[in-house]
Amino acid sequence: MNLGNLSSILIVDDVPTNIHVLAEALRADHHIRIATNGPDALDVAKQLPQPDLILLDAMMPDMDGFEVCRRLKDAPETQHIPVVFVTAKEDAVAEEQGLSLGAVDYITKPFNLPIVRARVRNYLALKHKTDMLESMAHIDSLTNIPNRRRFNETLDVEWRRCLRAKVPLSLLMIDVDHFKAYNDHFGHGAGDICLTTIASTLAAELARPGDMVARYGGEEFAVVLPETDLEGALQTAERLRTAIIVKDFSKAADGQSRSVTISIGCATILPQDDLESIALIDAADKKLYQAKAAGRNRVCA
Repeated sequence: MNLGNLSSILIVDDVPTNIHVLAEALRADHHIRIATNGPDALDVAKQLPQPDLILLDAMMPDMDGFEVCRRLKDAPETQHIPVVFVTAKEDAVAEEQGLSLGAVDYITKPFNLPIVRARVRNYLALKHKTDMLESMAHIDSLTNIPNRRRFNETLDVEWRRCLRAKVPLSLLMIDVDHFKAYNDHFGHGAGDICLTTIASTLAAELARPGDMVARYGGEEFAVVLPETDLEGALQTAERLRTAIIVKDFSKAADGQSRSVTISIGCATILPQDDLESIALIDAADKKLYQAKAAGRNRVCA
């Protein structure tokens, strides 16, 4: 849920009176956002924080609610938002069309406001539970940061967004140096604590909300840096490398003094229509291997 304990509802209707009735009925328990046409609704739905539920008028000029719903469900960044159609048209064919497009319900006017509030409450509760389950599926159980699946999805979303905005996208691939030797010497328990400490340190050093660190696999991590050029990515990479050097890992090694370092491969691409995000992964991976071959504990870009 967004905005503390308040969920966010986007009301889309070309008639201001309808918006007012719904907004007044729901305002006490929810943060209300509005749009009076389809294109504006699509824009608001993509803005962060995104709405938790969309109440969408089916009959609007130019772009009707069915087209808005179709576009919402076709876009990876908005397809998870539940949509409830609100319309004065009692038509089984139209209702079937809306539900087939991915809407969760179909409410007809005039509104029975207590029923509207109850349905909204139920759908928001269901979404909250779904979000929790989805979050658990995207979190690495050891380090408590995003996992490989979440990384892949985030990179694809940011690739498309940076492609539209014509801005660079950077990626850091990170490997813990000599981790097998660390594990063999201090034990797997200490190794797990080491990885957890590295994950929390990397996450704490990322300054912008849009930046994301994920456990890529084993002792390897990945950092997605949207709208970041190569110079900015290099600065971030050096900050992360230094943060690990100065971190105290003695507790992770049964009190024995042990330094831990990381190698980082850094790559930046301006996304193009004829490229895919795997190109950025390959580029950063090559630089990671170069950093390890050059002696480790360094950044190559």
